[in-house]
Amino acid sequence: MLEPIIQLAPAKVNLALHVVRRREDGYHDLESLVVFADLADELEAVAAETDSLVVIGPFAKNLGSGEGNLVLRAIAAFRARWPGAVADGLALRLTKNLPVAAGIGGGSADAAAALRLMAGLSSHAIPFAELSDLAARLGADVPACLVSAPLLARGVGELLSALPEFPALHIVLVNPLVPLPTADVFRRLRAHDNYPLPELPSPLTRPAQLGIWLAETRNDLQPPAVKLVPIIGDIVEQLAATQGCILARMSGSGATCFGLFGSEGQAHQAAQTLRATHPDHWVAAAPLLVP
Repeated sequence: MLEPIIQLAPAKVNLALHVVRRREDGYHDLESLVVFADLADELEAVAAETDSLVVIGPFAKNLGSGEGNLVLRAIAAFRARWPGAVADGLALRLTKNLPVAAGIGGGSADAAAALRLMAGLSSHAIPFAELSDLAARLGADVPACLVSAPLLARGVGELLSALPEFPALHIVLVNPLVPLPTADVFRRLRAHDNYPLPELPSPLTRPAQLGIWLAETRNDLQPPAVKLVPIIGDIVEQLAATQGCILARMSGSGATCFGLFGSEGQAHQAAQTLRATHPDHWVAAAPLLVP
């Protein structure tokens, strides 16, 4: 391998997230509509004697050892599962463009990028199902991030159903740069047995279809998150009030909020408005990655 190899780790957004059951192992069964934005961390690799990781970028200083180590854990897990498939060591450079502990994938997306990178360098073909099984052992969100395309996720996140069709939409992401640990949000969750997602329309090709469906859904983690970080509620309200916003909601366990828009112009105007009113927040606009 002479030239640097690059894998992107796109931001994961939960458009809807229902908590449907608390399991005996303490985890929760979820149902979620997951999409990915054209905003990403970047993982670059060059051949080296041993594996190493350097983290740079706007949010590098916010990265705890856990998320950074998840990339190296993914590399080590791949080597253990397929010994010799990638002979060289790798000098890895992770550019953190996305906020940390923000409900948009974070370390899970970076770990998935590491697995895709290793599979691409492998001396023999790696079955995707086996790579996905390995991803699930690294974290609940890693299998979805491995796909990085619209899907329904169930269970703790490991049961995935790809959506072959999805409307072209633009998204605005806003994060108040307040870390919000997932465990803290679940501890505040009152109802653990909520009704599942309604059935998606088929084919799902028009923004209006999606908007009608989303109106019947929730993010069950949003109310407890708002209690912990009240400004989340303010951001959602302001996004919802912007012109052309189809839906405003919090993603995952927060604190990132999103607004969905049918046009690029509306999304960029909304982002400009949010930047003006919240200059200390992270605000970004991008298209969704669709099939």
